[in-house]
Amino acid sequence: MKTRFGSLLLAAAIALQPMSADAWWAWNRHEVLPVQDGVWEVVSRVGSSPADYWCGIGDFAIRQLRTGVAQRIYVWEGVGPSVNRQQKRSVKFALTPPPGADTSTGYSLSVKRPGENISANLARSYCYNHFDDPVFLRP
Repeated sequence: MKTRFGSLLLAAAIALQPMSADAWWAWNRHEVLPVQDGVWEVVSRVGSSPADYWCGIGDFAIRQLRTGVAQRIYVWEGVGPSVNRQQKRSVKFALTPPPGADTSTGYSLSVKRPGENISANLARSYCYNHFDDPVFLRP
């Protein structure tokens, strides 16, 4: 009886979890979700670095949106609370710069300043730096 009740309780808990049908998983297992028309967020995992966020959006732009490799990707909003996942952090990206943002490029890889931008190809290239990373290989 307890096992049957426990199974029912577990099934109910899973059914009530907020799931997004629009979620897309990047090569590095970061979730990419829509925020508003033309803006997506890459949701962090424990220990996410700027390269991880760029990998997520670069992979999404090329494989899902089918953008060209030279397409610029812009930080729309720097690292902050996720819109779609409570208690998670994310970076919001777009294929167009945010209004009034400085789009000059710097010398470091950053996801803090709106307007930061790199090509889709360069962003996706950060996906290939973690093949020997035990966290990346974990199921």
